[in-house]
Amino acid sequence: MSLRSRLVGSARRAGFALPCAAALAWPLLGAGCGAGEGDGGSPGAPACPEAASVDVTVENARGALAGTLEVPAGCGPFPAVVIIPGSGPTDRDGNQTAAGLLTDSYRLLAEGLRDRGIASIRYDKAGIGASVSAAPRAEQELRFEMGADDAALWVEKLRGGGRFATVTVVGHSEGSLLGMLVAARTDIDGHVSIAGAGRPIGDVLREQLASALQQDEALLEAANGIIDKLELGQPVDDVPASLLSAFRPSVQPYVISWMKYDPAAEIQALAAPVLIMQGTTDIQVKVEDAELLARARADAELVLVEGMSHTLKAATLSAASQNAAYSDPSLPVVPRVLEALEAFIRAE
Repeated sequence: MSLRSRLVGSARRAGFALPCAAALAWPLLGAGCGAGEGDGGSPGAPACPEAASVDVTVENARGALAGTLEVPAGCGPFPAVVIIPGSGPTDRDGNQTAAGLLTDSYRLLAEGLRDRGIASIRYDKAGIGASVSAAPRAEQELRFEMGADDAALWVEKLRGGGRFATVTVVGHSEGSLLGMLVAARTDIDGHVSIAGAGRPIGDVLREQLASALQQDEALLEAANGIIDKLELGQPVDDVPASLLSAFRPSVQPYVISWMKYDPAAEIQALAAPVLIMQGTTDIQVKVEDAELLARARADAELVLVEGMSHTLKAATLSAASQNAAYSDPSLPVVPRVLEALEAFIRAE
């Protein structure tokens, strides 16, 4: 959820197939055994399994992170992705129930990829849903880098046992930058930025605040002053009540840790191939952000998705259409997203 909405309402690509007996010992990470008789495999070999959706967990330094693994039908090994969620208390399906954000975008994305032969893990962020125990005990202990550490654990989960041919990170919104940081922690085969900012978060906050507080110059001046200090690493004790949702003292260490990263510089440093996707009717992140990332990474593929909102759903710029994109989970993900991902993600 944007600040505005808060304020206003080798082993790296091990693609070999394990013997059937070994594969059947890895049910949560997909089967890799040969097809059954009549399916082109060895006579008497177990048939390739149907598509599966299973619960999986990893442990960070504080507790268990919970997610869902989608595995396509067939024997694999399959390419796989880790879907890194955006900002706020977002669950594995892309929802923030308490805030009324109900999209199922990540579930729909994962299921669409599964139907195209691509496995995925999506997960509840630390402190949310079944990942409550994985969060720091106090908000002031939270740091931006923790999100990258958690995402890296899921990459390593997919790498383990050689059950998947490649592992790509797909970062949405804030997850775009987190995905870039994951590359410094573990090996990835590709990076996908969907609706990712192309500027440091301080610049984004100033822009969002200018829009949200355009009728209150004094409050806008105070907000910009807070941002200036946080960018210098200086906590601010005296925060106006109407700005506490964004700048309360307990969340400031997190914001300060986020501010030191420039997405354009981070994406330029990536060794893996890059795909950048951006919707033209996204009211939270601009097409210009995607273009900034693309200019920083000349070999990146840039895909502008006409009529796609921030939630990966089709929408116009009307308030009613945007509201539906954020609140109607029955709306499908724009097909162009799945097409672009299928074309980009390496199968081996």
